[in-house]
Amino acid sequence: MFEIALLLAAAFVAGALNAMAGGGSFLTLPALVFTGVPPVVANATGTVALLPGYMAGAWGFREDMQPPPSLSLRAVVLLALIGGSAGAALLLVTPDATFRKVVPWLLLAATAMFAFGPTLRQWAGVSAHGPTKPWKAAVGMLIVAGYGGYFNGGLGILLLALFGLLGQTQLNAMNGMKNLVSALLTAIAVAIYAAGGIVLWPQALMMMVAATAGGYGGARVARRLPANVLRWGIVATGLVMAAVFFWRQ
Repeated sequence: MFEIALLLAAAFVAGALNAMAGGGSFLTLPALVFTGVPPVVANATGTVALLPGYMAGAWGFREDMQPPPSLSLRAVVLLALIGGSAGAALLLVTPDATFRKVVPWLLLAATAMFAFGPTLRQWAGVSAHGPTKPWKAAVGMLIVAGYGGYFNGGLGILLLALFGLLGQTQLNAMNGMKNLVSALLTAIAVAIYAAGGIVLWPQALMMMVAATAGGYGGARVARRLPANVLRWGIVATGLVMAAVFFWRQ
């Protein structure tokens, strides 16, 4: 009963954290490992468990959701699927040692981009009245989607950074799109994990319920938080995530 309660609590909080900032896998993975699940299987099972949480988070932001300037919703979905598939394929041929070394630097870069997004937009000459050219926005979306297919950690922060650089200024709208794209990319990973037979479905299905409730609740809470509080909470999450990966090295 203790293990069940631990997994449910970890999934609920992870779903809420993903809806607001990202990093929920840092709760589900340790919880599953603590209950005796091997790390690789725990990673796959935790990813499956968080998928409906992303969907619930996107639904929670449904009133605010809108694509960034220069990209339609259909284009965002298509680019996410293409980039995510390419990233997942790249992961299959990446040496383990290389992967471990590059992850914390990717997280730091994503956090810095989000923290200094307004300054970077001014430096790049981007404003709400002058959106990025469509082809540049498409390339950026493909790169970030590729990252998401390659490694899910910090994806939410990187998506928020990208949307900010593309001229989107409403944080709730950015969060809604972040959860939608994260759901698409996670669905790709889930299909690969399921095909490989490395998912513990009893634990995954149980945690899905808790993550879904947490994702919807987290999204509704985030809509009521002051933008400045939410922004710096996201930055703090990114820094902690990067520090964890550096420490694990």
